[in-house]
Amino acid sequence: MRLRRHVVVFLRAPRLGRVKSRLAAGIGDLSALRFYRETSTQLLCSLARDRRWRLELWVTPERVRVRWPVAASRRGQGSGDLGRRMARVFTTLPPGPAVIIGSDIPELHPAHIVAAFRALGGAEAVFGPAADGGYWLVGLRRRPRVPRGLFERVRWSSPQALADTLAGLPRGMSVAMLETLADVDVAADYARWRVSAGAPADGA
Repeated sequence: MRLRRHVVVFLRAPRLGRVKSRLAAGIGDLSALRFYRETSTQLLCSLARDRRWRLELWVTPERVRVRWPVAASRRGQGSGDLGRRMARVFTTLPPGPAVIIGSDIPELHPAHIVAAFRALGGAEAVFGPAADGGYWLVGLRRRPRVPRGLFERVRWSSPQALADTLAGLPRGMSVAMLETLADVDVAADYARWRVSAGAPADGA
């Protein structure tokens, strides 16, 4: 029996002043919210059209009701830090390889997801490194089991996030790396992204 592939998107309810706080500090709450909405909507719509995987939306905070633009399974991320919430994904999903991605990486496209699952054909884990030292994707084959202690003692939102995560993996676990993509977390990132995307100036 062929196991189902799972793509889990971590989402934050798009509320003014509650998303992309570091970015908002440089470009304002409204522009940060607009960026988050546009980027997440574009990503979800592109992923939902692909039948090679099952798309799931894991949302925080759970109590906020949001109408997302795609038909997909939805659930709350639950309590705990980012690591505990991600580990919950890998331990609760039905059998099959799974990847988790963020919802605010403009360069992320379905081809990257395809590459991740292809990598899991030969490796037990796969990561998509971010230029800031974090990562935009993490995936596990989940066979024969999910390693214990995943994502513990990770310095989240720091240049050490990926290195800390790798250091916590079981010894001998095979790992594949995808291409490095850029997060848009601060105003300088946002400016570079607008130039590369050929976007008009804000307010145009």
